[in-house]
Amino acid sequence: MSLILRFEQLLLFSLCLTLVPFESNADLSLIFGNMTLFNVNFKSPAWLGRSIPVSNNVRIDSDVDPNILEDSHLNTYGLIKKYGYPAENYTVVTDDGYKLTLHRIARPGATPVLLVHGLLDSSATWVMMGPGKALGYLLYEQGYDVWMANVRGNTYSRGHIKYTHNHAKYWDFTFHEMGVHDIPSSIDFILNKTGFPQLHYVGHSQGTVVFWIMGSERPEYMKKIIYMQALAPVAYLQHCKSPVVNFLAEVHSSVSFILKLIGVHEFLPQNEFIVMFNQLICDETTITKEICSNVIFLTTGFDKSQLNETMLPVVVGHAPAGASTKQMQHFGQLRRSGAFRQFDYGWLRNHWRYNSITPPEYKLENVQAKVALYYGENDWLAQPSDVEALSLHLPNVVSQHLVNYPKFNHLDFIWGVDARELLWDRMLRNMKSIDREQLGDNLTA
Repeated sequence: MSLILRFEQLLLFSLCLTLVPFESNADLSLIFGNMTLFNVNFKSPAWLGRSIPVSNNVRIDSDVDPNILEDSHLNTYGLIKKYGYPAENYTVVTDDGYKLTLHRIARPGATPVLLVHGLLDSSATWVMMGPGKALGYLLYEQGYDVWMANVRGNTYSRGHIKYTHNHAKYWDFTFHEMGVHDIPSSIDFILNKTGFPQLHYVGHSQGTVVFWIMGSERPEYMKKIIYMQALAPVAYLQHCKSPVVNFLAEVHSSVSFILKLIGVHEFLPQNEFIVMFNQLICDETTITKEICSNVIFLTTGFDKSQLNETMLPVVVGHAPAGASTKQMQHFGQLRRSGAFRQFDYGWLRNHWRYNSITPPEYKLENVQAKVALYYGENDWLAQPSDVEALSLHLPNVVSQHLVNYPKFNHLDFIWGVDARELLWDRMLRNMKSIDREQLGDNLTA
């Protein structure tokens, strides 16, 4: 291990220790310029009431339910298999050389549905809450063949035919490349494997962004989509309330330097130490569980009533799952510009790359697939006014639904305690309705 890497780890470890007071009652604020990113009050925890032996393999002793603790360490395949569902995983190689993992809850012969996760997330998000509480299992039980994507750079998709994930060139991507390469390659693999000509698509957050980009840049793939259901859809960020995204927008000129100090080319890397620290403060027994909730929701909004806090160790065992610094910069650029457009390299490089001093906007008029938009009032990333602006640019929106619960936030779409009653049942009805329409069209064709 290099001296630089050792120094970075020591610095990060020291920083984490300063965030866990021993016996105090103090406020912690992070202020950048005139922006307060967060302000948290610590409530006199002792050393969190646990022993933390640090050795070659970090081990955390606590009173967490052993079943939940096990789920926090199982990968997506292991979670599916543990609960008695047919688990499969496949490797997809994109045309630009990235190796992606597809997970499947297999129902051969049934209509395939592709689930695409959001920012800093992975396929685990669709199953981690367990049977009866996770959308992936629910779709399987409704008769679908469930496939779950993992985009480049996350925990399950860190391979490349030429580069390792320690190579700077590996991380030279944003969500643009995911929409142009990752999602089309995943769709082709699924359709070739199942023999179906089309599939259903469900995207959350960034999983919607990459769909719009695929439609814009590779519109031929719209014919392969039965129905696109967008959960917390993101494109325009003009009214975004996320402190993280707004921070990236405000410091756009120097953000590359700032991010390189903490992650070089990868933003929030998924490693054993980060998982250890998250689980240290995020389980049901610790006095700081409310602080943990706030940190997790810092990017997306707050709705503690829909958060199953018992499952926090599972959540932080799987997220954050990795992203590139360039990817995070791109979100900041969308916020700053108010437009939905390609990455901004600066006027000189833009001219060389795009033959224009400004990045080209994505062509949303090319997104010809049937689309349903689901959004919430308390979503910091997908603000209702921005979703409504998006709907005006999409040519084939067949359903648009504001969740009938004022506190519904960005993560409630996938982890909410009442997500099924508030949203998923409606989604399933819409899917079945579209399936019946398609069957009728095929019979009369």
